[in-house]
Amino acid sequence: MSEQEKESPEIISDEADESTQTGTGLVIPQQALPDKLYLIPASNRPFFPAQVQPLVFAAAPWEDTLKRVSQSDQMVMGLSFIDNIPESDEATPDQFPEIGCAVKIHNLVEVDDQIQFIALGMQRFKIVKWLRRTPPYLVQVTYPVSSDEDPDTLKAYAMALINAIKELLPLNPLYSEELKNYLNRFSPRDPSPLADFAAAITTARGAELQEVLETVSIQRRMEKVLVLIRKEQEVAKLQSEISEAVNLKISKHQREFFLKEQLKVIQRELGISKDDKTAEIEEFQQRLKDKTVPEAVQKKIDEELHKLALLEIGSPEFGVTRNYLDWATSVPWGVHSEDKLNLENARKVLDRDHDGLDDVKDRILEFLAVGAYKGEVSGSILLLVGPPGVGKTSIGTSVAEALGRKFYRFSLGGMRDESEIKGHRRTYIGAMPGKLVQALKEVDVANPVIMLDEIDKIGSSFRGDPASALLEVLDPSQNTEFLDHYLDMRIDLSKVLFICTANQLDTIPGPLLDRMDMIRLAGYITREKVAIAKNHLWPKQLKKAGLKKSQIKLSDTTLKQVIEGYARESGVRHLEKLLARIIRKSVVQILQEPELKLTVTAKNLPDYLGAPYFRKEKIVQGVGVITGLAWTSMGGATLPVEASRIHTLRPGFKLTGKLGEVMKESAEIAYSYVMSNLKKFGGPADFFDKAFIHLHVPEGATPKDGPSAGVTMASALLSLARNQKPRPLAMTGELTLTGLVLPVGGIREKVIAARRSGIHELILPEANKRDYDELPDYIQEGMTVHFAKRFSDVVKIVF
Repeated sequence: MSEQEKESPEIISDEADESTQTGTGLVIPQQALPDKLYLIPASNRPFFPAQVQPLVFAAAPWEDTLKRVSQSDQMVMGLSFIDNIPESDEATPDQFPEIGCAVKIHNLVEVDDQIQFIALGMQRFKIVKWLRRTPPYLVQVTYPVSSDEDPDTLKAYAMALINAIKELLPLNPLYSEELKNYLNRFSPRDPSPLADFAAAITTARGAELQEVLETVSIQRRMEKVLVLIRKEQEVAKLQSEISEAVNLKISKHQREFFLKEQLKVIQRELGISKDDKTAEIEEFQQRLKDKTVPEAVQKKIDEELHKLALLEIGSPEFGVTRNYLDWATSVPWGVHSEDKLNLENARKVLDRDHDGLDDVKDRILEFLAVGAYKGEVSGSILLLVGPPGVGKTSIGTSVAEALGRKFYRFSLGGMRDESEIKGHRRTYIGAMPGKLVQALKEVDVANPVIMLDEIDKIGSSFRGDPASALLEVLDPSQNTEFLDHYLDMRIDLSKVLFICTANQLDTIPGPLLDRMDMIRLAGYITREKVAIAKNHLWPKQLKKAGLKKSQIKLSDTTLKQVIEGYARESGVRHLEKLLARIIRKSVVQILQEPELKLTVTAKNLPDYLGAPYFRKEKIVQGVGVITGLAWTSMGGATLPVEASRIHTLRPGFKLTGKLGEVMKESAEIAYSYVMSNLKKFGGPADFFDKAFIHLHVPEGATPKDGPSAGVTMASALLSLARNQKPRPLAMTGELTLTGLVLPVGGIREKVIAARRSGIHELILPEANKRDYDELPDYIQEGMTVHFAKRFSDVVKIVF
């Protein structure tokens, strides 16, 4: 193209238009193509000969071009592929490729600023010369033709191409019957249109297709198209596999659903199966088949079953009724497990699980003996009372195992809702039966062992009083017809063995306490703790850490040191924590030296546990000092009481030591009694007339209360008045204004506390002699005990 042509684009526009419109003289338009073509850029992909497709162009700037083409005789124009150029933009002549496709336009229509027409691909053209370089673009073209090529080779390529396209058809549903018919019109002897058509149906990139369009040689063109077709096959196969995998998952679920529905219909027609509602009704009836259901209960269940049969599955009442029947039929009506009433086996189980507690074991065996004689264990509610960590809960599990009964435990601690016991009424949303019905459903027998833990910590609130609700449960004369509000049916709980646990009795309501058979568990003495640690706690901690007995050795002497120096409380829970600490520190050493064998001795014990919490208590002795004995929720303790004369300016009496109301009363009684009877007991009659007395109970930060220190305080005041040092002993008992010594509780704990402190001489109330005689021999061993009826008996022993 010359520089003159580039600089003067408009020089031949009129002549060119005229020649284009009139054609080339006598040549028929359908048989020959014009040598001058108007150009329009195609942005998506090249247009191929033998391709028929509707096209849409923006009216501006191509409206003038398309009008001129439509007014020509042949209505042929050139389409050239320009990548990434919107059709509405004006392409520059430099962007047009050298080769494009001549197309014939049909049905030209302008709609909404857009021009639509059907394009029929005619022939490749090659731009020879630009006749107009501004829209409407006009170029002079030639129509390149492939040179002579081997017909057999072309035929082979054509057959391969036809087969490749036919293979592509099943993989892509877009190529339908019309495409098959279109292929049938192609002749292998004329392969050029076939190659162009094959390229046109692929989804290859525009640049790749333009490369095919620019390839004039038919053989080379078919080679390139065959590669594109193969790529298309691979993509189509991959899409087909993905689609098949997705459809398989979906169709599998659909197939299962349809098959299940068909199966239900077939079974229903044959009478083999029922619908969901009928199946549930039959399931509820089947549950009651092997149960002994009371007549009133059966009548109510039948009414609910009839109601369920009439209700629609989608109605809210259906769900409520169904849940009710589910609970009502799950109660083990008349289903009982057989008791193992073998006392020898029960003794073995209790001895295996518990060291010490001989009196408690005997009491439980007595209870089981009555059941063995009678033939059934029923009608008793046991209450195990004792400090934390003495094994109350574990005794319950041992009793259940000894009897061969199912065991269910739930804690009453913090329970404030009466509905937890009696159930909610069915009118409430989310209503459920009480804990007792839930327990019976879970164990599936009507005579389990049910443990009500922490019964002393039950509360009350605006939701009711759970303790009062328990009265019906724990009364043998009432629990034969226990009424649950949800079921609204009478349930027989008389065969259930209830075992309750508590740390103290003060917070248990009197009517509830009256319904239970109380068994006290006192704290363990050192000897019992050593046995428990050796047989239960230490092996348990070794197993928990994955250690062998040979890796860490702990002697009985060291265990005793642990108990007396670090764990003096009544229970063994803290002792177990201390043993776990020894294990943890030992494991650290073993990890550093795997072959290490450790022995924990009294000498290296502080390396594991630190300095001892408790030192050996020294008995405080002197004028006006007496050692008392006290009971606490954690066990027994020694309680020194000190009396001192402050001055003689005026009479008076002062109390310190954070004493409760009861102990203050005891001190006032003791002061009054000793003052009025001082001469009788050998003291100066006027001692208290001028003396200001201070009575103190050490460890003032600890609250102290209870009716057991009257005798101790009176003895301290008398020792002060007589100015005489008492004998080294300990005492307990309450005092009256007439000098009577009243009985007190917690004798076992107090005796154990005295032994722990090294005191082996005690004064106890005469009325507590029976309690002392019931203590095991190993607790009484080495003890000298005096029993006093009046304070005068105490005075004779103390002084």
